[in-house]
Amino acid sequence: MALAKLKMDATQARLADVVLPDGAAWGNAARADALARVQAMGLPTKRDEYWKYTDPASLVAHDAPKAALFHNDEGPLFTAVDRVRVVFVDGVFDADASDDLRAEGLEIERLSDAMKTDIHWAKDVYGVLETRGQTPVARPLAALNTALATDGVVIRVTGKASKPVNLIYLHQDENSDAILHNVVKVEAGAEVTLLETGPAAARFSKALEVDIADGGTFHHVRAQGRDHERRAVTHCFARLGAAATFKSFTLTFNGVLTRNECILEIVGNDAVAHVAGACVGDGKDFHHDDTVFVTHDAVNCESRQVFKKVLRNGATGVFQGKILVKPGAQKTDGYQISQALLLDDDSQFLAKPELEIYADDVACSHGSTSGAIDETALFYLRSRGVSHNEARNLLTLSFVAEALEEIADDTLADELRDRLEGWLSRHS
Repeated sequence: MALAKLKMDATQARLADVVLPDGAAWGNAARADALARVQAMGLPTKRDEYWKYTDPASLVAHDAPKAALFHNDEGPLFTAVDRVRVVFVDGVFDADASDDLRAEGLEIERLSDAMKTDIHWAKDVYGVLETRGQTPVARPLAALNTALATDGVVIRVTGKASKPVNLIYLHQDENSDAILHNVVKVEAGAEVTLLETGPAAARFSKALEVDIADGGTFHHVRAQGRDHERRAVTHCFARLGAAATFKSFTLTFNGVLTRNECILEIVGNDAVAHVAGACVGDGKDFHHDDTVFVTHDAVNCESRQVFKKVLRNGATGVFQGKILVKPGAQKTDGYQISQALLLDDDSQFLAKPELEIYADDVACSHGSTSGAIDETALFYLRSRGVSHNEARNLLTLSFVAEALEEIADDTLADELRDRLEGWLSRHS
């Protein structure tokens, strides 16, 4: 009881001076409901079950910790791809740096504009999927995002999108504290690719809600880079209709603290959901947490979770993944693998894989491993004239390959592979 009181007192202190953004009636109602849920749940502490491996103190503090700016000389990602660029600087939409928000098969609006409209399709998605994702695990930071976000985009996909949408997050203020909320509605039979790149802010909170109708397809490729001192917590909530497809991949470089949560709800038969990620961390200040929850509530559906972490010099990696198969969700095919490559004795990988199954005609599996470079393979490469550093980098790329293969577009996968190879070369 004393611990619960301390938690609620801390939550009330954090929210004491919060003023909700104002908009249309439905937006105000969604924000007020989200804030009430935060107040009821309380903000997370390290004593909470789903935060025991990751300390959320810097994510829930009233003021964002300062993060020095990182000057990246590699240039922006995906420049070879014809895409619609939507730019945010420290969490604020930059119209001048963005492209014309029009493309065949797409309707793109700024969240702040949509929230001022009395009648808008986003009403049926904004905060709705996040609310559904609070059961059976509370996610108060996601609810806080819904309550406080004033910027982001709402995207309605009406057909096969002619171009990917690239959300570019720039960090230019070492004290910035950004909260963005993006909403995507994929109509029946429609298809889109969403790209996300950049560090965004000193502290970054982002929520993404994706509603995929029957036969719709959503591809998501994200690169979280490169600032060494940034902190981020992100949530992705997706609901899949019949024969819908959801595929998401995240590559993370650097950062003090990154927590990526993905909550998928499969409600239509014959749907496919893949979520994958890779991270490379160097140094005791690097902490990376992937937390995934996939709910199967339909027949003959497939889900895959593939996560690889490369850790060195005291870096920490966390994976928490669960597959929940509800009664009646027969012929479920659920696969989960989380692996870490520890390049020294000081790094650590903390894993919590889970299966909870209430159907009897399923094929579900999970596995988690951690270990060092294969010395036999390393010796084989060295014996053929490959230098030690190059051999180790080749084996590291081979280790990460399974996660990168989850990216459907080979061009995007190759560019991320090149960036990963560059990171490894610089850190050899």
